[in-house]
Amino acid sequence: MAKSINLIIVPPPRLGHLSIVELGNVLLRRDERFSVSVLVINPPFMAEGLFAKKLSDSHPAINFIDIPRVDPSPLLSNPPMASEAFISSYIELHKPNVRAAVERLLLKDEFASTIFVVDMFCTSMLDVARGFGSPCYTFFASSAAFLGLLQLLSARSVFSEGDPDSLIPAYAHPVPTSVMPNFVFRKDGYEAFAAIGEQIRETNGVILNTFADLEPHALRSFGDGCPPLYPIGPVLDLVGPNQVLETDISESNRILRWLDEQEEEESVVFLCFGSIGSFKADQVAEIAAGLDNSRVKFLWSLRKPPQPGKSEWTLDYEDPNDILPEGFLARTEGRGLICGWAPQAKILAHKSVGGFVTHCGWNSILESIWFGVPTATWPLYAEQQVNAFQMVKDLELAVELKMDYRRHQQALLSAVEVENAVKLLMSVDGHGLEMRKRVKKMSERSRAAVAKQGSSYETIGALINKMLDS
Repeated sequence: MAKSINLIIVPPPRLGHLSIVELGNVLLRRDERFSVSVLVINPPFMAEGLFAKKLSDSHPAINFIDIPRVDPSPLLSNPPMASEAFISSYIELHKPNVRAAVERLLLKDEFASTIFVVDMFCTSMLDVARGFGSPCYTFFASSAAFLGLLQLLSARSVFSEGDPDSLIPAYAHPVPTSVMPNFVFRKDGYEAFAAIGEQIRETNGVILNTFADLEPHALRSFGDGCPPLYPIGPVLDLVGPNQVLETDISESNRILRWLDEQEEEESVVFLCFGSIGSFKADQVAEIAAGLDNSRVKFLWSLRKPPQPGKSEWTLDYEDPNDILPEGFLARTEGRGLICGWAPQAKILAHKSVGGFVTHCGWNSILESIWFGVPTATWPLYAEQQVNAFQMVKDLELAVELKMDYRRHQQALLSAVEVENAVKLLMSVDGHGLEMRKRVKKMSERSRAAVAKQGSSYETIGALINKMLDS
C-alpha cells in the first residue's frame, strides 16, 4: 500500500521528551500508510549528528533528519534566563532550518498529506506547519494535570512563594505553592510556558502520554477552549534513551547480574534521578547514611554533575569513593551496589526490584507504573514537584520522601528521612502494602489501556482516522 501520510515529528533536544519518537513507532505499527520523519534539533552542547545517529540506531523504521544547529550565544545572558525560556527560545531559532528541511523532504517524496506532531516545547513550529498548510498536533510528554496547569497561566500573573494553595481544576486537591514548578516564580519562565499554553490551544489536538484510568479527574476537567485530547499512553520508549546514554554495556551487564543474584523477589530499592539529576557531597553523605541504616538492599545510580558548557547530562564517577563516606562501600558490600548510568527500564522490569526512589519525571512515573514498582518521591527540577504531589496526594501511588525539594536550594534531606521513606516504601504490611496493591492494579490497567479494545488503543484509532481525514 502506498504511503499517504507524511508524519513530521519535532522533538526537543532533551532526553526526557523522547517518547514523542516512540509515538512514531506506535503509528507505524498501527497503519502502514504512515511515513515518519523526525527532525532532530541538536542539544547545545553535543557534537552535531550524534543525537540523530543514536536515535536512528534504536529506531530503524523512522527517518531521522539532522537539523543544523543554531548558535545559542544570543540567548546567553547574565543572569541566565530560566531554563524553560532558554529551551523554547533555542528551539525557535531553528525555525528557518526546520522549514528548509521540510521543503527538501517534500521535494524528494510525494505524499497525499503532511501532518506535524510537535513536542510542547516546540509549539513555535506551528508557524512552520501553517506555512505548508498542514495540520499540527501537540505531543504532551507530561501529565494531563500539568497540561491543566498550563492552560490557566495566561489568566493570572507570576506566583509568589507565599501564595496560598491554588484550586486548579485538573488536580483533585488544592495545590500548595511549594510544589509549583520553578518557572512560575520567574517572569521569563512563566511567560515562556504561558506562550506554550496559548500555542497548544491553536493546534489541531493534544496527544497525551497518559491513559484514562490513571488521570480520570484531570481528563474530565478540560472545558471549552482546549483542542481535542487524545490520551494514548503509556507511550514508553524502553530502548531509545538507554541507547543514547549507554557508553558501557559491561556496566549494564554488571548491574543485571547483581540483580539476578538476589534470591528474594522485590527486595531491592532502586535509586535513580534522571539524566541530569545529581547531588553535592553533603547530600550524598545523607543518602548513604540513610541506606546504611535502613538495612534494605539497594541499587544506587550515583552521578556527578555535568560539566558547565560541555554537557547538560550527568557523568559517571571514575571512583565512587571520591564522594561516598569513608567505609560505606565496605559496610554495604553484598547488600548494595553503586553504579553510574543505569538501564532504568530493564532494572524496573527485574523481579528483584521492589521500590524506586525517583525524581518524578513523567517518563519515570509511567515506567514505574507499567512495571508495577511503587515509588518514593524526590523531585529536583522542571514540573517534578507537582508530579510528586499528584502521585502522593491525588493518585496515592507513591510514598512521600519529599514533594517540594528543589535542587538549587541548600536544605538537606536527612539520613533519617531517607531511611524512613525507604523502609515504608519496601514494607509489606500496613500503608506500604496497600500502596503496593494500588500500584500493581494500576500496572494492570496501564497494560490493558494499550491492548486491543483498551482505552488508549481505541483513542489511537480515533487519532489515525482524524489524521487520514485531514
